[in-house]
Amino acid sequence: MATMSPLSRARTAEPAAVPEESTGQLLSQITSDLQVLFRQELELAKAELKEEGTKAGKAAGMFGGAGFAGYMVLLFLSLAAVFGLAQVMDEGWAALIVAALWAIAAAVLYRKGRAGMRTVSPKPEYTVQTLKEDAEWARHPTK
Repeated sequence: MATMSPLSRARTAEPAAVPEESTGQLLSQITSDLQVLFRQELELAKAELKEEGTKAGKAAGMFGGAGFAGYMVLLFLSLAAVFGLAQVMDEGWAALIVAALWAIAAAVLYRKGRAGMRTVSPKPEYTVQTLKEDAEWARHPTK
């Protein structure tokens, strides 16, 4: 009796039966995976916003402290300017001149601050982009 080699046995053997999942099961699994993906993307967005908020809060605190210290310096410099101008003119006019200079400085700082705030992006750019890509893929998974 002729013995079969392992290679010839492999050729003649029936392929192992792979259980095929139904279309409904596949769609259910895809939907479940998409839900998990969207939840993870939202968690990522929350984490990004929290991290950026923490950094912004710390920076704002530093700006607040610097602002108060600067305010005190400018208050005393302004008083010194008023007293200095009062040596050559009436005290009322000296105070009015110093106040006018501060009004001009305030207007310039307001305009610069307003322009700077327009450049702030409140949304997490990367996460928004990946969510758009995920939604597009969900609409057309074969593209």
